[in-house]
Amino acid sequence: MEKENDQPEVPLGPDGKPLSKKAMKKQQKDAEKAAKKAQRQAQQAAEADAQATEDFSKDRYGNMAMLQSTEKPDRRLVRVEELTPSLAGETVWVRARMHTSRAKGKQCFLVLRQQQFNVQALVFVNDKTVSKQMVKFAANITKESIIDVEGVVQKVAQPVESCTQRDVELHVERMFVVSASAPQLPLQLDDAARPEHDEEDASRPRVNQDTRLDNRIIDLRTTTNQAVYRVVAGVCDLFRATLTGKGFVEIHTPKIISAASEGGANVFTVSYFKNNAYLAQSPQLYKQMAIAADFEKVFTVGAVFRAEDSNTHRHLTEFVGLDLEMAFNYHYHEVLDVIGDMFVCIFKGLRDRYKTEINTIQKQFPSEPFRFLEPSLRLEFPEAVAMLREAGVEIGDEDDLSTPDEKLLGKLVKAKYDTDFFILDKFPLVVRPFYTMPDPNNPKYANSYDMYMRGEEILSGAQRIHDPEFLTERAKAHEIDIEKIKSYIDSFRYGCPPHGGGGIGMERVVMLYLGLNNIRKTSMFPRDPKRLTP
Repeated sequence: MEKENDQPEVPLGPDGKPLSKKAMKKQQKDAEKAAKKAQRQAQQAAEADAQATEDFSKDRYGNMAMLQSTEKPDRRLVRVEELTPSLAGETVWVRARMHTSRAKGKQCFLVLRQQQFNVQALVFVNDKTVSKQMVKFAANITKESIIDVEGVVQKVAQPVESCTQRDVELHVERMFVVSASAPQLPLQLDDAARPEHDEEDASRPRVNQDTRLDNRIIDLRTTTNQAVYRVVAGVCDLFRATLTGKGFVEIHTPKIISAASEGGANVFTVSYFKNNAYLAQSPQLYKQMAIAADFEKVFTVGAVFRAEDSNTHRHLTEFVGLDLEMAFNYHYHEVLDVIGDMFVCIFKGLRDRYKTEINTIQKQFPSEPFRFLEPSLRLEFPEAVAMLREAGVEIGDEDDLSTPDEKLLGKLVKAKYDTDFFILDKFPLVVRPFYTMPDPNNPKYANSYDMYMRGEEILSGAQRIHDPEFLTERAKAHEIDIEKIKSYIDSFRYGCPPHGGGGIGMERVVMLYLGLNNIRKTSMFPRDPKRLTP
């Protein structure tokens, strides 16, 4: 049997015929070329992966270790409000909150917020300082985290309308998270900062008052609230500075007392060892005792407590009282002159020193600018009654003014005198506290007064009774236990100058000056009959 030839099989071409030697050689070259191309592509892919893995910015960003005061770096943190074109080209460090971030390709736009000021920042990939990983890190920082940023201040071609620092932006080169925020916020600051009544934005979400107060720490971070509480501080500062300049002395009075300051049932009772005590409804008695002790002119700033079950836009169970008392020479109108001038100084100070804050607040809560006269307008109670009766209100000569009466009177006074602030003198005696001096010319009235802003009472005051026997008589008429105020009455037995003063609700002053609609907007942690937290 013949053996078959053991020869290699000849490759066939597309037509099924054996390939020529030339064709076979070409096929072999094509295969070698494809293999080299595949090898080259694999090498390029490996190099690309290696480059992607290698992060040349890894030391320029990240989460900072918890600050435990281990070092004191020689680094100045620039305030956001200081970022202006005058710093263009300079490299600065800024500590701020991450307000918003928006990634777009190889860059990320940030808004950094510091109290009532904010600035746009830009993180973009480059060959020297910022990697893709760094941009990704910036985009993933949670809102409200506190971060340290190093960047170059750059002028912008078009103003950044959404930021307070409109003329510059920050080109970020380093960034570190100092304190990370939880990713889920109980409310969004942009929602909390929207105007309450804006037809153009009517469909966008807003944050109601209870949600704000339940999450007050977040709510207070809005630029509006940052501005409001600087105005609050401004009122207290101007009150102190004005009266100190007039020779007043600041005093501090007890808030736990043995008898109700104002009489009546609107007082909080507290356990005081084996007895009961009360939270002060005002520092009234102690201001007067200071006058009897020859301090002549005193003021105090402190908490006042009222157990009134009033759930209104202007009542709190605890508020900050701005109280003053002064001796006068011959007539209690000397006191009125001082208080009227003090308010003018406060209004001027707010207008001139807090323009930025007021403008910020106006963006969210628009209102008419506050109007006042110098000297302050002064009316007597019978004049107010006549104005109200002329407007159709039924009111008796000795009736106290109701809240609607006050509102209407404020509008009538504004229309007639073009002022939002006025003094109303000579109130009926029957509606005033026991220590109020009656009018010697008409026993139905008292040497007492209230002051109003935008038609709401913000101060109540009077000439006080400085005669112990007459004071005892008036206290009995108000059914006050004489034994419980014995030390107060006794303080006038050793000679006391005639004196008067008043008590001011600080939160109301701020609310009304700014034209806000609720006192809880000017009380950092408000207390009312339904709220004891936070």
